[in-house]
Amino acid sequence: MKSAHIAAPLFTLLPALLLGAALPAVVVAAEFRSVSERVAVLYDAPSARATKLFVVSQYYPVEVMVSVDNWLKVRDVSGELAWIEKKSLSEQRTVLIKAASADVRQAADEKSPLVFQAREGLALELTEVGASGWVRVRHRDGLAGYVRVGQVWGL
Repeated sequence: MKSAHIAAPLFTLLPALLLGAALPAVVVAAEFRSVSERVAVLYDAPSARATKLFVVSQYYPVEVMVSVDNWLKVRDVSGELAWIEKKSLSEQRTVLIKAASADVRQAADEKSPLVFQAREGLALELTEVGASGWVRVRHRDGLAGYVRVGQVWGL
């Protein structure tokens, strides 16, 4: 009796499990943008009359979560959610250094010569995403190189 009781739910779930295995997996890529203005305000609701939560500077990357009219609900590096006006953001991709210090190298290799060291919180332009665990970045002063994926946020 007990085995029939246990087998019945498995039997009823089997078609659903098989159907789920036959469906393709859906992959959704994160959408990142960067602040295009010298400073931009993040609000607790999609309105300029809402409570102002934070001020972020130019090139600061955010992840777009929701779009409503002229507003975007975004997530920042700390995981906080807030609203920002669409006009304050650019399609330009930037990343934020999340390590205390990150070595930016000439090539995607630990042994490659050092171009510069980037400090935590620095926003760099993302110029190339590689499959080898490195991304190519450019400082606004023109210096460019590769940094480890684990040392940046915004991918």
